[in-house]
Amino acid sequence: MTGKKRIVVGMSGGVDSSVTAWLLKQQGHEVIGVFMQNWEDDNDDEYCSIKQDALDALSVADIIGIDMEIVNFAKEYKDRVFSYFLREYSAGRTPNPDVLCNAEIKFKAFLDYAMAMGADGIATGHYARKEEREGVHYLLKGVDPSKDQSYFLYRLQQHQLARALFPLGDLHKTEVRRLAEEAGLPTAAKKDSTGICFIGERPFRAFLQRYLPTQPGEMITPEGKVVGEHIGLMYYTLGQRKGLNIGGSRDGSGEPWFVGGKDIPGNRLIVVQGHDHPVLLRATLSMDDLSWTLPSPPQPGEYAAKNRYRMADAACSLSPIVDGKASLTFQDKQWAVTPGQSAVLYQGDICLGGGIIV
Repeated sequence: MTGKKRIVVGMSGGVDSSVTAWLLKQQGHEVIGVFMQNWEDDNDDEYCSIKQDALDALSVADIIGIDMEIVNFAKEYKDRVFSYFLREYSAGRTPNPDVLCNAEIKFKAFLDYAMAMGADGIATGHYARKEEREGVHYLLKGVDPSKDQSYFLYRLQQHQLARALFPLGDLHKTEVRRLAEEAGLPTAAKKDSTGICFIGERPFRAFLQRYLPTQPGEMITPEGKVVGEHIGLMYYTLGQRKGLNIGGSRDGSGEPWFVGGKDIPGNRLIVVQGHDHPVLLRATLSMDDLSWTLPSPPQPGEYAAKNRYRMADAACSLSPIVDGKASLTFQDKQWAVTPGQSAVLYQGDICLGGGIIV
């Protein structure tokens, strides 16, 4: 996008989206802010900061000198993101709602809303980059390796990338905070939000129990020995260490216990001792519900992948894609590969897309 454009910025009330809007305004674009209200079930309680976030976004818009709207996408969020979240947890998997929120809300519902306003494009505070080469839009990693968020954007399609701007992609977080401070933005020192608003900082189990009934069952070792009781398979994820409440060391080794797997039909949680127990290590994973950022899917071959957000790229080979499914085989075994999470494929800095681990 060259020349002066009408850009609608998704403003969350955080420092990243604040600086995004400020940068675009500095570049001479017509900037409009939109605060997305995606949750309203209990947004007045202690765990959801939506009201303060909206006030912060309005304050920033006032200082920058741009118009801002508050738009309610709560119905779309509930239908497209939260219902999926509950279905996945009910099935014993561990979904990533941020991935779905980007694909279904920020780059679908919000994008449609912005286009109806006559926008040329939308911008978000994601740490990612985009390049256009011969009419093809490439999603690239952000230059700050500790903040790169291309993983969460892997489900974006060409038509979405064509309309998207990521002004922070070439910046480091420290630089973003410095710019916010220099511009006098009230969010300059605001703590980064953790998690998603409908959970916020509240105890996760207490939140899930509102929506999903508990189904206690046995905790067993891979050999079948009963070592405790779980409160419901949906409350545990592979590799989890905290909250197992298995008293002491059962075999005298002193090694901590980890969730190693789930026997869904038997409603039993499989637990193992030791971080590097063989049950926790896998050389291959299968994925379905594939989504690719480029016009055609990648060919079988050598790539790098992440099977969770905060991990280094791992060398792997991609199998042929058959019936919307594919598998990855890693050079080094991967720890706690978790069904429901996303496996995301990279070729250098290019985010190619990926799928849901099965």
